[in-house]
Amino acid sequence: MPRRPASHALLLSALLFAPLPVAAQDLSASIAADGLAATEAELAALPTPTEADRFALGGLRFLRAVETTYQTRWRTGLDDPSGMVPLLRLEQGVSPAASSSPGDVSALFAQVATDMASARAPLAGLSEGPEFSVEIRLADLWFDVNADGTRTPDEDLMQLLGPTLMGWRWFDRDPAAPAPVIRFDRADAAWLSAYTHLLEGTAKIILAYDPTDAITRAASARTAMQAISPPYAEEIFVIRPWVDALWVMLDALDQQPDAARLAQARDHFLAMIADNRAFWTAVEKETDNDAEWLPNARQTSALGLTLPPETGLTWLAVLADGEALLKGEKLIPYWRLGDGGGVNLARMFTDPAPIDVKDWIQGTGALPYLEQGATVSADSWQRFEAMMGGDAMLMSVWLN
Repeated sequence: MPRRPASHALLLSALLFAPLPVAAQDLSASIAADGLAATEAELAALPTPTEADRFALGGLRFLRAVETTYQTRWRTGLDDPSGMVPLLRLEQGVSPAASSSPGDVSALFAQVATDMASARAPLAGLSEGPEFSVEIRLADLWFDVNADGTRTPDEDLMQLLGPTLMGWRWFDRDPAAPAPVIRFDRADAAWLSAYTHLLEGTAKIILAYDPTDAITRAASARTAMQAISPPYAEEIFVIRPWVDALWVMLDALDQQPDAARLAQARDHFLAMIADNRAFWTAVEKETDNDAEWLPNARQTSALGLTLPPETGLTWLAVLADGEALLKGEKLIPYWRLGDGGGVNLARMFTDPAPIDVKDWIQGTGALPYLEQGATVSADSWQRFEAMMGGDAMLMSVWLN
C-alpha cells in the first residue's frame, strides 16, 4: 500500500481533530464549556444558518447582553437600591476594585439598546416559518460576571436568575434536583423578539431622561458634605443609597427629554405587543408537549409552572389595554377627574415635557396631557391577578 504524503496526513489530522462548528455540536454543551461569547461568535460565522441556528443566535445575543450588563456592574459597582430599574436590580457580585463614573448608567443602557437590536435581527420571520427546536439545559448556562473566562458556581444562570425565573418556588425546590431542560421552538421566537423590544424600549426611556447630570450633582453634594463632617454608618449603608437613587430619578425626569428616543420607545412597546400576539397565535397551534418554555393550555412548562387555560386570552386583554393607552385610544384615570377624562399617555411619548412629580400630583404638570375621553379600566389586570393568585407579578415578567 503506498504511503500518503506527509501533507495529506496533516490535512486528514486537521479534519479529524478540528473543532466542529456549533451547529454540529450540542449547543448547550458548547455554552457550558466555552461560554456565551465564544459560542455566539461561532454561530454568527455560520455561512448558511438554519432556522434553529438563527433562533440560537438571537437567544445567545440576548443572554450576552445580560452577561455584558453583569460585567459592567462588576467593574463599576452600579446598583439600583429602589429595585425599579430593569437589569440593574439583578443580584451579582462586585469587584473589590470597582469604580464608577456618572456616565456609566447611560453607557450601560445604550449598550443594552444596541444588543437588543442585534439579538432581534436573526429572529425576523421565524415565528411564521417552518418548525424547529433548540434544546438548552439550564444547568449549562452561565454568565462570566467578572470577565475572567473561568466558570465558577456563583456564575451559573440558575444561581443568578433562579428566583426571577421561578419566584417563591425557587426557595421550595429540591437543591439536588437537576435544572430544567427547555426545548425552544418556533413560537418562542416571537416571545424572544417581544422581550428584546421590551428591554430596548425601556433603555430608550432611560436614555431619553439621561440621568448623567443628576448623578454628577448627587456625587458632588456627597463629596461636599463629607468634607464638612464624616457620615454616620446608617447614612452610608442604609439611608444614602435610597435617598440618592430617588433624588436622581426625580431630578432626571424633571428635564426636557429626548423626544426621538421616547417616540422610539413607544414604537418598541407597540412592537412588543404585536410579537406577543404572534406568540400566542403560534403556541396555540402546538400539539406536542415536550419540555416547553411557555406552554399553551394543553402543555406544561419545563420550569414546573402551570398556566390556567385562559392565560393567553387574559394576558392579551391586559396588553390590549396597554396598546390602547400607547395609541391614545384610551386614557389613564387621573385622581382629580371623574369618569370621562384622564391622561393621554401616547402624547407623553410623542410630545414630551419635563415631569415634575409634585406638579403632577397637584395637577399643574398633568394638565397639558388631560383630555376628555374613555379611560382604561383595571378589569383586565384584576382578572389576570385573580387567575394567577400570588403569582401575578412573576407571571407578568415571564409573559412580558
